[in-house]
Amino acid sequence: QVQLVESGGGLVQPGGSLRLSCAASGRIFHIGPMGWYRQAPGKQRELVAGIISGGTTDYADSVKGRFTISRDNAKNMVFLQMNGLKPEDTAVYYCNALARTTAEATIVDYWGQGTQVTVSS
Repeated sequence: QVQLVESGGGLVQPGGSLRLSCAASGRIFHIGPMGWYRQAPGKQRELVAGIISGGTTDYADSVKGRFTISRDNAKNMVFLQMNGLKPEDTAVYYCNALARTTAEATIVDYWGQGTQVTVSS
């Protein structure tokens, strides 16, 4: 099994910044694409940003130019730098990773427990 643990959420004023971190641990053979999703109350979970092991990134239109995703493959970590935060960014943010535990294992979709980000004055 692979465990994902997020950190770095909190309360911030509009225009402020936060940096989310996610650490993967457990029996890890290979981690493929990693990403950050968010879910606001009453809304569906949506992709915020994704990154593959080679470093290519993708962003939701709503966060382009404000958020930056990065990863440290040696430490099995993924980060989300969030600048220019807006009240509409308020949500629970979830870390996601596609990983396999052995060379023969199938790729499994893993999720963290989520971290709350609240943007409010």
